[in-house]
Amino acid sequence: MKREEIRNIAIIAHVDHGKTTLVDGMLKQSGIFRENQQVQERVMDSNDIERERGITILAKNASAEYNGVKINIVDTPGHADFGGEVERVLKMVDGVLLLVDSAEGPMPQTRFVLQKALELNHKVVILINKIDRPDARIDEVIDEVLELLLDLGATDEQLDSPILYCSGRAGTASLSQDVAGTDLKPLFETIIDYIPAPEVEVDAPLAVLISSIDYNEYVGRIAVGKIERGRMKVNQEVAICDYHKEDLSGKAKITAIYQFSGVNKEAVQEAMAGDIVSFSGIENINIGNTVCSPEAIEPIPFVKISEPTVEMTFSVNDSPFAGKEGKFVTSRQLRDRLYKELLKDVSLVVQDTESAESFRVLGRGEMHLSILIENMRREGYEFQVSTPRVLYKEIDGKKSEPLEYLVIDVPLDYQGSVMEAMGTRKAELQAMNPQGSRMRLEYIIPARGLFGYRSEFLTSTKGEGILNSIFHGYGPYKGEMVTRNVGSLVAFETGEAVGYGLFNAQDRGTLFVEPGDAVYMGMVVGSNPKNEDLVINVCKKKQATNMRASGSDEALRLVPARKMSLEEALEFLGEDELLEVTPENFRIRKKILDHNQRAKSNKR
Repeated sequence: MKREEIRNIAIIAHVDHGKTTLVDGMLKQSGIFRENQQVQERVMDSNDIERERGITILAKNASAEYNGVKINIVDTPGHADFGGEVERVLKMVDGVLLLVDSAEGPMPQTRFVLQKALELNHKVVILINKIDRPDARIDEVIDEVLELLLDLGATDEQLDSPILYCSGRAGTASLSQDVAGTDLKPLFETIIDYIPAPEVEVDAPLAVLISSIDYNEYVGRIAVGKIERGRMKVNQEVAICDYHKEDLSGKAKITAIYQFSGVNKEAVQEAMAGDIVSFSGIENINIGNTVCSPEAIEPIPFVKISEPTVEMTFSVNDSPFAGKEGKFVTSRQLRDRLYKELLKDVSLVVQDTESAESFRVLGRGEMHLSILIENMRREGYEFQVSTPRVLYKEIDGKKSEPLEYLVIDVPLDYQGSVMEAMGTRKAELQAMNPQGSRMRLEYIIPARGLFGYRSEFLTSTKGEGILNSIFHGYGPYKGEMVTRNVGSLVAFETGEAVGYGLFNAQDRGTLFVEPGDAVYMGMVVGSNPKNEDLVINVCKKKQATNMRASGSDEALRLVPARKMSLEEALEFLGEDELLEVTPENFRIRKKILDHNQRAKSNKR
C-alpha cells in the first residue's frame, strides 16, 4: 500500500548553508502558525547553544501540510562532528533535499551526507540556496554539484534530479534561475511529485527502527523512528531486538505515542506504517534497536555509527578554587552526567579509568566534545579536562592515525602563509582552484594537525578565510609534529591580580587576567611568544614608602586581557596543562601546580 498523504524528507547541507532558515519558511508558508503568532527565527534550533552559535547540533523533526499531504521534515546538522546524527536519521526518510550555497558550492560535509543518502538509494532534490547573494555563481555551482554526484556514483535517475533556485530568508523558490520566485509553492509541489510516498505493509506485524532518542525527566527515554510496517497502538505489548546484538529480546508496553505537527508533538492513540512517531514506555531503548510484535521478532538492519577519533580526560576539579563556583563537583555526579549523555548521543563513548576521579571521553571531534563541556558547565557542573588527543589504530601492523579532508577558501594575499602552516602540519595538497580573487585549497591532513590551528588561521587571514574539514579515514602515522609554538606565563603565587604586577608582566606576552581576578600558584595567566614557560608574579604590589617622586602615581596603562572562548582555551592547552571548567570561568592550569615539583618532573 502506498500512503500518498505522506512524504518523509531530510534536509542535508554543509554548516551555514541555510537549512534551518529554509525550514522556517516551509513551516510558515504551510500555515501551521497563526497569522498573528510571534515566531522566533530558526525555530528548529531549540537549545541555547544552537541559537548562540547559529549551528544545528541535534537532528530534529517537524511537519508541514500542503494540499492535504503531510510532509515530515528532518533538519540535520551540517557540522562534521555531528555526522552521527545525520547517518541515522537518513534511515527514516524516502528522499532528501540537498541544499547548496550559491557562492560556496558543495563543501566537505555536503559530500559526506550526500554519499550516505545515495548509498540508501534516496531520491534527491537539489536546491541552490541564497541566490540573492551578490557573489552568487549559480551555473558553476550546479556543475560542481553534478560533478559531485558523478564522483559519488549516482544513478542516472539521481543525476537527473530536479534543481530549484531558492532564497531561504526571503521564503521563495523557483524552477528557473531567470524567474524570481514569490513563495515556496514550487518546492512543495516538487517534493510531492518527485519524492516517493512510503510503500508500506499496514496489516503486517509491527516493526519500528529507532533512529533517535529523546530524554524526559518524567517519562524517561522517548524513542523516535519511522514505522516500517504494521500498526502501533497505546498499551500495545512489544518486543525489542537489535541487528548487531543477538541476545536482546526484552518485552515492554507502549505508554504514549506522539506524531509531529509543525514543531510540536501531538498525542495519538494509534499510528501506522509510514508515520514518523515518538513514543515512551520502553526503559532501556537505544538507537539502532528495533521495536516489533512479539510474534515476529525480526531486527531491521542498521548502519553502525562511525567510531570516535578524538579523546579527552574529564576529571574532578582539584585546583585550589575547587567547589567554589559549581553545584555538582563530586566524581559520582560527574560520572552519572557523562553516562547520562550516552542515552542520547550515539557517537560518544565514556570509559572509566584506573582512577575513580577521571574518565575517558571519546568523540567525533573537538567541536563534539566542546559542546558537551559547554552543556555541562551551564548545568552547574565543575570539572577539569585534558588537552584533546587523537586515537591511533594499528592497521596491518602499522601505526595509523585519523586524517581529515580539509577545504580552505582564502583571499590570494594570504595563500602563502596558509600553505606554509599546512606544510609544518604534515598536510598533503590535493587540489588548488582559483575562484576570482580567492583560492580554494584542498588538503588531507592528520587530525592532530588541526588542533590549535583555527585561531591561528583566522589571525593569518585577517578573519577572511573559510576553513572546513571532515573525517577522511585512517592513514599511516606521519611522524612527530609541533603544533604549539607559544609558551605559558604561569602565576608565581596564590592571590589577587594587581595592576602593578600585571603592568610589569605584560611585556612578557599576552595576559589572560585583569586586576582583581583571583589566581593561584601554577595557574596559566598568559601566553609567552617564546616557546617556553615563564613564572611571573601578577600579585606583586608596589612597595609603599613615605617618599614621593613626580610621575610615580600616574595611572598604569594596561593592555586589555585576552578573554578566551572554550574552543580557544582547548586549542591553547599544552600536554602538561588542564582546563578547569566551572559555571563562571575557564582557567588554564599546570597539571603540577608547585613550581619546584614541576621543574623536577620536567628534568626527568
